[in-house]
Amino acid sequence: MSETVRIAMISGSLRAGSGSTALLQTVAEVFEPEVVAARMYFGMAALPHFNPDDDFEPLHPAVAELRAVIEGADALLLSTPEYAGDLPGSFKNLLDWTVGGNEIVDKPTAWLNSGAPGRADGAHAALRTVLGYTGARIVEEACVRLTVSRAAIDAEAGTVADPGVREGLRAAVGSLVAAVAAGRSAPVRPGAGNPW
Repeated sequence: MSETVRIAMISGSLRAGSGSTALLQTVAEVFEPEVVAARMYFGMAALPHFNPDDDFEPLHPAVAELRAVIEGADALLLSTPEYAGDLPGSFKNLLDWTVGGNEIVDKPTAWLNSGAPGRADGAHAALRTVLGYTGARIVEEACVRLTVSRAAIDAEAGTVADPGVREGLRAAVGSLVAAVAAGRSAPVRPGAGNPW
């Protein structure tokens, strides 16, 4: 495929050294930039508390940025830990801001679980439910568990060096890229102020 696939990546964790964040940041290291343009979104902490009364133009600048990043992408890749058996509150707040827009509708979307077996299953079940409300097109073969231990994270680079994890990441993201290629006949709407 000759056209670069733009993937917007969002971690559900605000914690420094998060396995979810490290896993996503590794995508740029396992794909050539002309194949995958991977962009991390780091604005979650700046989002206001979701209020349906505020979900109209002009949007809060942080909300407008979030929606522009998603709209400008060909695909969406998420990774989140679990907190108290569910999605972390800040990540659920972010997702709530996406429901009122149409940026995710039919967009190839997948998530990665960086937890050990049995961890974060509740969060990912909740994530599937919320994404159903946004109209996302879930790419099942790209939704995988790639366990990341704290020791596997390069603290300086913020990425994962483990060869097995990187190979699993390459396969998962490759499935997401293939889903984009299959639906390329419907171009992404550029949108005003597209950050890509």
